[in-house]
Amino acid sequence: MVTGGDGFLGQALCENLKKAGYYVRRIIRSEENCAAYGSTADVVSVGDLGADVDWTPLLDGIDVVLHLAGRAHILNEQAADPLEEFRRVNVRATASLAQAAAGQGVRRMVFVSSIGVNGSSTVGKPFSEEDIPAPHNDYALSKWEAEKELLRIAADTGLEVTIVRSPLIYGPGVKAHFLQLLQLVEKGIPLPLGSVRNRRSFVALDNIVDFLVCCAVHPAAAGRTFLVCDGEDISTPELIRRIARYMRCPVRLWPFPVSVMRAGARFLGKQAVVESLCESLLVESTKAKRVLGWRQPVSIDDGLKKTVEWYVRKCGK
Repeated sequence: MVTGGDGFLGQALCENLKKAGYYVRRIIRSEENCAAYGSTADVVSVGDLGADVDWTPLLDGIDVVLHLAGRAHILNEQAADPLEEFRRVNVRATASLAQAAAGQGVRRMVFVSSIGVNGSSTVGKPFSEEDIPAPHNDYALSKWEAEKELLRIAADTGLEVTIVRSPLIYGPGVKAHFLQLLQLVEKGIPLPLGSVRNRRSFVALDNIVDFLVCCAVHPAAAGRTFLVCDGEDISTPELIRRIARYMRCPVRLWPFPVSVMRAGARFLGKQAVVESLCESLLVESTKAKRVLGWRQPVSIDDGLKKTVEWYVRKCGK
C-alpha cells in the first residue's frame, strides 16, 4: 500500500511496483481522482489525513506500507498554528496508520521523512544517519516527531519500520521551486547566482523510487534509518549550467554579493529560498550502499536530462 499515491513521488513509485509485479493499493486524497487510476478497488480516497482515518479495512491483505503522504512545505501558509497542522497530519496520522498496520499484521512500514530532520545546511562534512537531529522548521520537526513515534510503535508491536530521509527530489513532474528554476532558465532570465560557491546533494526520482522499493523488500532494511542521494554533489550555478545545456539555452548567471542577497531575503521573509540556493547541503548515502548493497540506477546528468525533456515536452514553449 502506498499513501500519497497521486503525488509526484507516489505516482512514480506505484508504477514501478506494478511493473515489478507487485499488487499495489494506491491511497489518494481526492475521490475525484480515483477514476484516473483505473480499478477503484485498488485506488482509495481517504480525504484529508488525520488521526481519525479508519485504516483497518484498507490494510487487509497488505504486507508492506510505504507512507509518502503528509503535509509538506506550504508556500503561502494560511494556518493559524502551522506546527499544530504539521503535527496533526505528519505525526498523529502517521502514528495512527502504524498502529493499524501493526494490528492488521503488516510486516513493514517504510516512512519517507526529510533531510531537514538533520538540519538546513552542512559545514565541513555531509549529513549522515549518526548525526544528532536538528530540525530547522515546523515541517522538519513534525517529521522527526513522526520518526520517534514510529520507532516507539515498532518497539511495542514488532512492526518493522524503515525511515528514509532524502534531499530535494527532482524528475519528470517536479513542482515547486525546482519547476520555477526550470522556468527561469528557459526564459533566459539573468540570475544573480554567479558568486555562489556551495555544494548540494539531490536525488533523482528514478533513484529514490528504486531505493524505496529496495527498502520495502530487503531483509536488512528493517529497523534502520537511511539517507539517500544521487552520489554526486554540485553547486547551484553548476546545476543551472547543466539544466541550460540540456535545454540548449544560454546560461545567464551574473555575480552578486551573497551577503546582500541574504540581507534582502531577511527583509522580505524569504530566508529559506535564498538558503536553498546559496548554502551547502551534503548527504552521505554510504550506509545504504553498505547495508543494502544499493547502487543508484541513474546519474545526476541522466536525471536532469530526463527532467528537462519532460519539461520541454509538457511545460516549455
